[in-house]
Amino acid sequence: FQLFSVIPQKFLSLSRSPCWYQKYDGNYSTDPYGKNGYSLYAKRLHAIFEEMRQGFQERLQLIEGQHYRLRCLPHFYIIGQPKCGTTDLYDRLRLHPNVQFSVIKEPHWWTRKRFGIVRLKEPFHKPFPLEDYLDLFDWAAQKIQDFHSEDSEGEARMRDPIVIGEASASTMWDNSAWSYFYDNVTNTEPPVLIQDFIHAFQPRAKFLIMLRDPVERLYSDYLYFAIANKSAEDFNDKVNESLQMFDSCLQGSSLRACAYNNNTTFSNILPVRLHVGLYAIYLWDWLSVFNLDQFLILRLEDHAANTTQSMRLVYQFLGLGPLNNEQEASISQKQASNSRRPEDCSLGPMLPITRQLLIDYYRPYNQKLAQLLSNSAFLWER
Repeated sequence: FQLFSVIPQKFLSLSRSPCWYQKYDGNYSTDPYGKNGYSLYAKRLHAIFEEMRQGFQERLQLIEGQHYRLRCLPHFYIIGQPKCGTTDLYDRLRLHPNVQFSVIKEPHWWTRKRFGIVRLKEPFHKPFPLEDYLDLFDWAAQKIQDFHSEDSEGEARMRDPIVIGEASASTMWDNSAWSYFYDNVTNTEPPVLIQDFIHAFQPRAKFLIMLRDPVERLYSDYLYFAIANKSAEDFNDKVNESLQMFDSCLQGSSLRACAYNNNTTFSNILPVRLHVGLYAIYLWDWLSVFNLDQFLILRLEDHAANTTQSMRLVYQFLGLGPLNNEQEASISQKQASNSRRPEDCSLGPMLPITRQLLIDYYRPYNQKLAQLLSNSAFLWER
C-alpha cells in the first residue's frame, strides 16, 4: 500500500524517466539519507550519500510555500539473467552520456529488499521502504533537475535526454519472498509476481534481458560462488542431486510452482541454481503483463562476438541518440567486465557427462523459448 501512497499516477511530462516532485518535510538539520537501509549494509555508499548531502537543501524546489524534492524511478530495467553478461552490459551502457543508473548496480529492491531480504539464506531484516530505493536515484534526478534549470530560460522547454536505469539481475526470476507473505504451501504458485507490481506503476517501462546457453550459465554460476573444493567432479555431483530434487518437486507440484517456490525447493537447499536457466517460464509470465516490444532480449554469445552491434541495438531500443566514433569505440573496446577468475579457469570445463545431462535437461525449455521469440538462436544447438 505504501507504493500507491508514494508513486503518483502521472509523471512529469518533460522527463523521459518517470519523475515527480515529492513534498519534503525535513529541515536544515535533517539528514535526508540518515535512515537509508542500503547505507547500513553497503559501506561503499557512505561516501556517495555524503556527497549527495552536499547542496541537498539548495536543490529543493519551493512550490506554494512548501519544499519539494525531485523523485525518479528507472525508465528501463536490466532484469536478467545472472552470469549472462548483465554486468558487462551495465558497465558499457553507463558510459553513454545520457544514461544514469542507481548509485549501486543491483539494488534488488523489487525482489528482496522491500521484504527485508538483505542477503540470501539469512533471517529477514526490517523491510526497506520505497524511499530508500528512491534515494538511490537522487544523483540521476539531480542531473535531470539541472538540465531543466539550465533550459528554463527558453521559451519552449525541452524534454530532457536522460534515461535512468537499474540493473538487478534477480528481477526476472526471483519471486522467493512471495511464499513468506502469501500463506504459501509448497505445491502452489505465487498469486502475484514482481512484474505485476512494476506494471501497476510503470506500464510503459522497458526491459533489457541478456541470456546465455543455460548449460554454460549454470557452470559459471557454480564457479562464481566462493565454495570450498570446487571441481568438475563436484559440479557433476551437485547437478545430479539438483536434477533429482527438481524431478521430485514435479511429482507433486506444477512446473511454475517448482520454479517459483524458491524458499523450500531451490535457493536454500538446491546445490546449484538449476531453475535460473528456465528462461521460458519466467519470460512467458513477463509477456503476460508487458508487450514484447517493451523487451530487448540479447544473447551473451552475440554480445561477446560483436559488442558494437549489440550496444547499437541497446541504444536504439532505449531511444538514445547515436554516439560519435570516439565515444562508440571507447564503449565497445572496453575490457569485458566480471569475467571468470583465473583460479576458476584453472578448473577447466565441466565433464562431458555433465554437459550432456544439462543439454538434455534444458532442451525442451530452450525449444519453448525459441518458439516464444520466433528465433532459433535461442535453441543453443551445438
